[in-house]
Amino acid sequence: MKATKCLFFAAVALPMVLASCRGQISEKPPVHPNMNMDQQERFEPQERNEFFDDNRAMRQPVEGTIARGNLKADKAYYQGINEDSSYVNEIPAELTRSFLYRGKDRYEVFCTPCHGIAGDGQGIIMTNNYGFVPAPSFHIDRLRNESDGYIYSTIANGIRNMPSYAQQIPVKDRWAIVAYVRALQQSQNATEEEIRRYDVDISSMQEEYQQQQAALAEAEEAAPQDEGGEVSVERGKAVSSENACGACHSTDGSKTVGPTWQNLYGSERPLDDGSTVTADEEYLRESIVEPSAKIAEGFPPSMVPYDHLSDSDINSLIEYIKSLSDLDPPEEEGSESDEESASAGEPADTTITAQATTQKKSFLVP
Repeated sequence: MKATKCLFFAAVALPMVLASCRGQISEKPPVHPNMNMDQQERFEPQERNEFFDDNRAMRQPVEGTIARGNLKADKAYYQGINEDSSYVNEIPAELTRSFLYRGKDRYEVFCTPCHGIAGDGQGIIMTNNYGFVPAPSFHIDRLRNESDGYIYSTIANGIRNMPSYAQQIPVKDRWAIVAYVRALQQSQNATEEEIRRYDVDISSMQEEYQQQQAALAEAEEAAPQDEGGEVSVERGKAVSSENACGACHSTDGSKTVGPTWQNLYGSERPLDDGSTVTADEEYLRESIVEPSAKIAEGFPPSMVPYDHLSDSDINSLIEYIKSLSDLDPPEEEGSESDEESASAGEPADTTITAQATTQKKSFLVP
C-alpha cells in the first residue's frame, strides 16, 4: 500500500518537474559532436579573400566559357529566328498531345487576361475598360498569316505595351503557347467538312448561333443610337485617354511606337511604299478605322482598327488631333473652284455655307 502511494506521487510529480524546466536558458555551450560541420574551411558569399588580387572570394566565370546547358546556339529554338534573322515558319519542337495541352495551360495563365479564352482579344482587362491598348484578336488575317517565330518573339520580347514574358515563361512553354494559339486559330476557322469528321451536332450548333445573332440584333435595336452627339476637342481628348492612344502616340513630338500627333494634321506624311499623303481629315479617319490602308514610313503596321468607335467619337478624336497642330490646314477639294466662282461674281451656295459655319462652331472648345 505504501509502495502504491509512492508510485502515484512520483507519477504526478515527475511531469511537473519536467514541465518546469521548459524554456529555461542554459549557460552551458551546445553539444557539437562534429565540429567541422560548423567550422568549415570555405568562404561565405561576398567574403574577402586576399589570395586574389581583387580580394574577392566570389570569382567570375573563366572568360570565353559558358556553363554546361547554357550555350543556346540553336537560334531557331531559343530565339525563333533563322541564321539570316528571319522568323522561323514552323515550331522547332515535336508536337504532341501533352505539348499542346501544356500550351493550353500556360496560355490560360498568362494570355487570357488580355487576349481572352478564345483568343479573340476580349480578355477581362480589355472588356472592363482599364485604359489599355486593345489586344488584337488572333483570328485576324494578319496574325493567321504570321510565322510561328513571330508569335514566339512577341512572347519572349514583348510588343508595344505588352511586356516580355521571357522571365515568367521558359522556352519550351513559349513554343507550347504558340502551338495552342495555332490550335485556337484553326478551331475558329474550321470548315463544315472538317467539323463533320468529329462527333459534333452541327444542326444544334447552327441553331444556337442563329439564336445568339438574333439576341445581338435585338440588343442593338434596343440600344440608344448615336445620332451624332457632341463633337469637341475635350471629348476627343477623353476618347484618346479611354482607348490609351497615348501609349503609342505622343502629343509633344517625342518618338514612340506610332507617329506623334503634334503637328500631324496638315503635314505631308511619307508612307512605307514610297508615296506621300496629306494628313487631312480623310487621312486621319482612315488611319483610325483602317490603319493598315496606309502605313507611315518608319513605323510597324501594328495598330489595330478602332472601327468600333462611334462617328462622334471619331470626329472628336480628329478634332483633338487637329488642335495639336500649328500647321496651316490642308486645302479641301472644291475650295479652289469656290474661290473662282466668288471672284467671278457668282453667289455662293448660302445653304452649304451656313451648314459649314454651324459645323465649325460645334467643333469649338467651350
